[in-house]
Amino acid sequence: MNLYGSENDLGVDRDGKPVPAKNRVFQNRVAFITGSSRGIGSSIAREFAHCGADVVITNRKRSGSSEAKGKKLCEEISEEGGRAILVNCDISQKKSVKKAISDAKAHFGRLDFLILNAARAPFKPIETLFERELKDLVNTNYLGHIFCIQESIPLLEKTQGKIVFISSLGSRFYNPSYPLGSMKAAMESVVRDCSESLREKKILVNGVCGGLVKTDSFKTMRLYWEGIEQLPDDLFMEPEEIADAVIFLCGPASRGIRGQTLVVDRGLSNSLFYPVLQ
Repeated sequence: MNLYGSENDLGVDRDGKPVPAKNRVFQNRVAFITGSSRGIGSSIAREFAHCGADVVITNRKRSGSSEAKGKKLCEEISEEGGRAILVNCDISQKKSVKKAISDAKAHFGRLDFLILNAARAPFKPIETLFERELKDLVNTNYLGHIFCIQESIPLLEKTQGKIVFISSLGSRFYNPSYPLGSMKAAMESVVRDCSESLREKKILVNGVCGGLVKTDSFKTMRLYWEGIEQLPDDLFMEPEEIADAVIFLCGPASRGIRGQTLVVDRGLSNSLFYPVLQ
């Protein structure tokens, strides 16, 4: 495990001066975000920190570029007066998930929000996937999320916490060479099912289905999806827009939403016809 970050109180810098923030609605709360050293996950981590939460940032590989980015993000949050730790966690391995959740508990003492953001898959048609690729697809993008849910339940039950899964439009529409979409669709069903099975434990479960975001994976996606870059700029999302929806679902204003996956895509999915893609 790698831990980075400051022990100073949330909302103040090292000199004891207040740090500007959107609000402190999540002060003294703890958010665990998988796959949060970069991309959408890092934006979600920043938003939680801005709202006063302690943040557990995770990355899969040790000593790689994602770990370096995770360290930098922890330092950034610390400099702004927040608290964050970086934990190595391969969600496809239950032992790794168990240790990461245990480390988070040991460091912060509680867990309020579990954000299931991590994803990993090759860009190729399903029918051409090798057996090892199929197993990795399921182990990371389906079983891995369930491992995280299972290990988090005892802590989330104590805090009446919330779980938010990050999905994508590939769960509902065909994307060329995007087998991850089928796993996203499966997890949207898990969101619905767990929202009911965890009802008695007062754990709220929802999802966010995000539109097109120009992250690192988009650079690869555009090689397989001809014409995608010709879409109007106003149809492309900013990572912060996904993060805003996550913050909403974790806040008190979402108390009436249960087992739903909110589509946040700037209206991209409203139309079945975009001339630039023909």
